[in-house]
Amino acid sequence: MEYTTLISATDLQQHLGRDDWAIIDCRFALDNPEQGREQYQQAHIPGAVYAHLNHDLSGEIIPGKTGRHPLPTIDAITSVFSTWGIDDRVQVVAYDAKDGAMAAARLWWLLKWLGHPNVAVLDGGLTAWQAHGYPTATGTEQRAPRTFVAGPRPELLVSTDAVAGLSTMVDHKVIDVRAPARYRGEVEPIDPVAGHIPGAVSCPFSDNVDANGYFLTPEALRSRFAGVLGDVPVEHAIFYCGSGVTAAHNLLAVAHAGLGDARLYAGSWSEWIADPERPVEKSTSPAGS
Repeated sequence: MEYTTLISATDLQQHLGRDDWAIIDCRFALDNPEQGREQYQQAHIPGAVYAHLNHDLSGEIIPGKTGRHPLPTIDAITSVFSTWGIDDRVQVVAYDAKDGAMAAARLWWLLKWLGHPNVAVLDGGLTAWQAHGYPTATGTEQRAPRTFVAGPRPELLVSTDAVAGLSTMVDHKVIDVRAPARYRGEVEPIDPVAGHIPGAVSCPFSDNVDANGYFLTPEALRSRFAGVLGDVPVEHAIFYCGSGVTAAHNLLAVAHAGLGDARLYAGSWSEWIADPERPVEKSTSPAGS
């Protein structure tokens, strides 16, 4: 069986130790970039390697041009995936501390973008794994390298210039996944400018999961996104966040709902505001949450 969106802790445990399964620990904290690695070394799922959001899953920041977590070059991320022992025969499982809201969803999206469909996020994250009483390991682990061959899917990406044009088109929808207060421009704890892309609607990623950090059922997610998208086809839905990381959480939720592949504005808000000439909106526009 291939897993392409989510996997349960029970299902993952049944495949532990297989060479053709790569488990990637993606824990990361924006306010302490080394915290995730330290937590990984203290306790992780046996066999897992560690993915650092800044070093492994992001590219070079260019002040005034890129956002906070630009995409890595295809050559760079291909090398990383090869080092982690990923090729077209490998099932990849990414996990985060709890709900996959940070780098686990980013890793899921990167692999999908580069043509590797067999990747899933652990539903409930390490918290779910430990709640079942499953074992953990300490220290640092590595996998035998394999050769990852990228097959990019450019249709999954949208550039800043494209977003500027599509945000005003009735057959497209630009969707902001940040907290509602950040969308409205009432607060901005990370970026220097508050607000949202004009024409964007709100659909917070946090509403994809329940109080325990498990994703809602596909049926519930379908209902949620039907209210957001309306008559707009899913391939015309463009999600963004602060830096292109948590937006992937909504892309994962859309896919798990069985709706297909939406698109990512990878530069997101932090790239949008890198150019002070780009317009900013602050309002209580209708939200999709």
